[in-house]
Amino acid sequence: MTLAAPRLDDRHFQDIVDEAKKRIPYYCKEWTDHNVSDPGVTLIELFAWMTDIILYRLNQVPDRHYVKFMEMMGIRLQQPVPAQVPVTFWLSAPQETAVTLPAGTEVASTQTETERSIIFTTDADFQVHPPQLASVLSLSLTSDGQRKQFRSHNLRRLSAGFEGAETFSKVPQLDDALYFGFANDLSHHILGLEMAFDSAGGAGVDPTLPPYIWEASTGDGDQGWQACDVDMDTTKGMNVNGRVHLHLPAMQKLTLNKETLYWVRARVRKITPEEQQAGMRPYQTSPRMQRLAAATWGGATPATHAQKISGEYLGQSDGSPGQRFQLQASPILARTDDEYLLVKVEGEPPQIWQEVNDFANSDAFARHYMLDGITGELRFGPAVRQPDGTMKLYGAIPPRGSSLLFQQYRVGGGQEGNVQAGILNTLKTAIPYIARVNNRKPAWGGLDAETLEAAQMRAPALLRSRDRAVSETDFEFLARQALPAAIGRVKCLQPHPREDRINPGQVFVLVIPRVARPAGYLEPAWLELNEADVAALRTYLDERRLLTTRLDVRAPAYRYVAARVQLRPSPGANRAEVEAQVMDRLYRFLNPLTGGRDGQGWPFGRTLFVSDVYQCLQGMPNVDFIRNVELHTTTPGGTAQGAPVEAVDVVAHGVVASGRHEVLFI
Repeated sequence: MTLAAPRLDDRHFQDIVDEAKKRIPYYCKEWTDHNVSDPGVTLIELFAWMTDIILYRLNQVPDRHYVKFMEMMGIRLQQPVPAQVPVTFWLSAPQETAVTLPAGTEVASTQTETERSIIFTTDADFQVHPPQLASVLSLSLTSDGQRKQFRSHNLRRLSAGFEGAETFSKVPQLDDALYFGFANDLSHHILGLEMAFDSAGGAGVDPTLPPYIWEASTGDGDQGWQACDVDMDTTKGMNVNGRVHLHLPAMQKLTLNKETLYWVRARVRKITPEEQQAGMRPYQTSPRMQRLAAATWGGATPATHAQKISGEYLGQSDGSPGQRFQLQASPILARTDDEYLLVKVEGEPPQIWQEVNDFANSDAFARHYMLDGITGELRFGPAVRQPDGTMKLYGAIPPRGSSLLFQQYRVGGGQEGNVQAGILNTLKTAIPYIARVNNRKPAWGGLDAETLEAAQMRAPALLRSRDRAVSETDFEFLARQALPAAIGRVKCLQPHPREDRINPGQVFVLVIPRVARPAGYLEPAWLELNEADVAALRTYLDERRLLTTRLDVRAPAYRYVAARVQLRPSPGANRAEVEAQVMDRLYRFLNPLTGGRDGQGWPFGRTLFVSDVYQCLQGMPNVDFIRNVELHTTTPGGTAQGAPVEAVDVVAHGVVASGRHEVLFI
């Protein structure tokens, strides 16, 4: 059972007043009016109120002891985590030479009278290169219509406007494509294609809904293509002269028609029934491209919610142990290799000092210091008197009169950095040829600094594990400590060896990434693990596992399901609102992060039954009754497929995830 912490004094205001009134007849028999209107009673209540305050502060002593015990165990508040987002820089006009966007470039949100600007800083140098167009190919049917082959276009004729060649087959077919090959890597660039088309071609399509998709090569094979975000397309389905602006992903070389280049293509795709109802129609004749020119209009580079402060002077050392200095800004983000303290002694080269978590292993010659990321306090090692009367230094002390200079540090982080798309629109660092800046995607990953209450809840788990991974709960706790901003849920499985299929000591750490809006529909890509996070987590746990433990960090096996619900709405109810409410419940319940009966994520290995879905939908407002619920297995992000099932089995290392559900009104 839970240990009940005793209160040092459990008396309250009224208890003290009543006790004082009981003593009045003993000490002052002449005082007979004990009503609240009496001035003496007023004085009693005043002193009782002051005493109550003293007792309240006295009862905080156990909490103070608890905090001091946490300090003794080396528990420190976790520093804030900064949000990250790719920031897109737009050129004022295409340039003939490369334009460099230096690391440390600051972009910010608009500052108002009531809100300060939120500053992001680019992480690395980024160069916007002019494109080197080397080849243009068309994949279309041969003259006999039996197979598809590549057909090369003349670049000189295209640049001069004399080509007039068909872009696809004479009657465009599914997966016909127009390829643009570049000799240089245009990863994360904004590619501009200025094209002219013959007005006699490209008949049959709706100019506002062209049946093709822009893709870039990201690997080998048919799966090595990723869709590009189209910022602008004024060609009206390749029917008139216009320009296309594409935001390219990270690209890789690919060999097509014996040419190894970086490829971008426009591919004729399949029209879905929904798109057909919206007015999308296939080509009846192929567009005829007459002229082509390529240029780059900018690029996107990763940025972090942080502001860099360089060369901050802290003061001079007085030569005594245990000195403390205060940095001007806080909270301070986790330090990198180029963020450290410099100690400058006159006539000597600057000394680089090393940050440590504690001084337990520091001797009198160790140039160590501690830095509190929450408060910004920098502290040097103390001197402790030994039993024999001598003084022992835990860490070196900067010489008297030496200057202390912090080379560089970053401040920022927190939930406020999780800004929406388009919020970062101000360039604080002037860069030639840059016209504007914005974030096309929401920023994500920011966490506030840990509170004292959260650290107190974390302390028992830390004492149980003692920074060592032995049991399943140890692995789960330490995984959350390693990547608090990246992990949404973690589960450790230690299967028993049987039939020689599982190696002895095998441990599986199943990680579900943290997402911005976990209660809604989760795109399959959101549930994919970041390779850098997996490598960092594996390294962190490898340092803390037993020698005989074999560690495997992976994503769980997702079992995608789609429900088809037949119901009758209440008379007068808005069907769109009813459908949205049903979808919200289904996506929240059949969810690896917020699903299940407890809302903590669908339990690992727990079979899903149709009755679970009925129970989830009980008590729906504006619904007269639910006639039927069909449960289907599906592909990631897909709709209901195959025959309905009564139950969906889930393996021990798997969880349920939602596909696309459907609501039918009767």
